[in-house]
Amino acid sequence: MVQCHLARLMGEHKMKIADVARETGLNRNTITLLYKETAQRIDLDAIDKLCELFDCEVGDLLERKKG
Repeated sequence: MVQCHLARLMGEHKMKIADVARETGLNRNTITLLYKETAQRIDLDAIDKLCELFDCEVGDLLERKKG
C-alpha cells in the first residue's frame, strides 16, 4: 500500500487545497483525492509539481507501507 503524506505537508506549510491548486496548477479534485488518500493513480507531472512546491523528494510525499 502506498501512503500519501500530502495532508501532513500541507499542515506543516499551513496550506489549504485551494492554495495548493493555485500554486501548482493541478486540478483541485486531484489534490483532494491525494489529501484524502483515495487516489488510485497519480501523474508523474503532479508528483513533480507537489515536490517542487513543498521542496521535498518523492519519498517525502509518498511512502510504501507493507501489509
